[in-house]
Amino acid sequence: MRKIIAAALMVVSGLAATEASAGTYTQTKYPIVLAPGVLGFDKILGIEYFYGIPSALSQDGAKVYVTSASAFNTSDARGEQLLSQVQTILAISGAAKVNIIGHSHGGFSARYVASMIPTRVASITTMGSPVKGTPVADLILQFSANPSIGGVIGTVGNAFSKLVSTLGGQNYNEDLLGSMASLSTSGAAAFNARFPAGVPASACGEGAYSANGQRFYSMGGSSVSTNILDPLDILFGATSLAFAGQASDGMVGRCSNHFGQVLRDNYPWNHGDEVNHLFGLRGLFTAAPTTVYRDQANRLKLAGF
Repeated sequence: MRKIIAAALMVVSGLAATEASAGTYTQTKYPIVLAPGVLGFDKILGIEYFYGIPSALSQDGAKVYVTSASAFNTSDARGEQLLSQVQTILAISGAAKVNIIGHSHGGFSARYVASMIPTRVASITTMGSPVKGTPVADLILQFSANPSIGGVIGTVGNAFSKLVSTLGGQNYNEDLLGSMASLSTSGAAAFNARFPAGVPASACGEGAYSANGQRFYSMGGSSVSTNILDPLDILFGATSLAFAGQASDGMVGRCSNHFGQVLRDNYPWNHGDEVNHLFGLRGLFTAAPTTVYRDQANRLKLAGF
């Protein structure tokens, strides 16, 4: 009966859980929660946001929960969405804490949750998260400052966001321009002033490795076009122009992805490769994202998390 109730709770909460242990390499003490960035879906038409990563983690012992969020919304709104899901995960699993891995805007959500319930979050790992903001958002806000243009961008963007949420089986409020304001350099600075734990004091340094009993890690890519067969390379090639030649993954600058202990900030990945998209396409002879996530789970395990 308890298993039936737990399954029902997961359906109601919109969470996806994976647990199929064959070894112990990734068997962390606390469950791993994956928080998506922009677009915010768990699965769309059977395609995972964290493509192949939940199964790669769970096959050797990790209990993994995949969350969802608005496709586009403010950091606080998405943070509240993740907070609700984490509280449900804690209730379902009976775990004392969780380890949160957040990609892109999901890193902000993880930090928000860690601040709201500090005793229930063991660690935060950010992947390609624009801790200091991104000039891509700055440019979009600059264009949308004109009321006519901004109105069109907001209307079309929110309609697209709603479609993504609907296809993902969710029903979130959407706010494209609010998302861009949160991800802008000024918006990120305001968020960092409220949630400073783990944020580097210098432009390209490391932040505090721990605070409030929590451990902080970060990783990210610094390449743009990584596979000629990947259509996402075209998108990130265009957005990378906002960085004026500085190293980035197409959406986030190399230094901007720094948070807590910087494990590596220059994987030869673009912003999509960081979550193993599109269908695992990436540069030849580059590290498999699934392996990197598994190694991080093992690092958390060895640290007692």
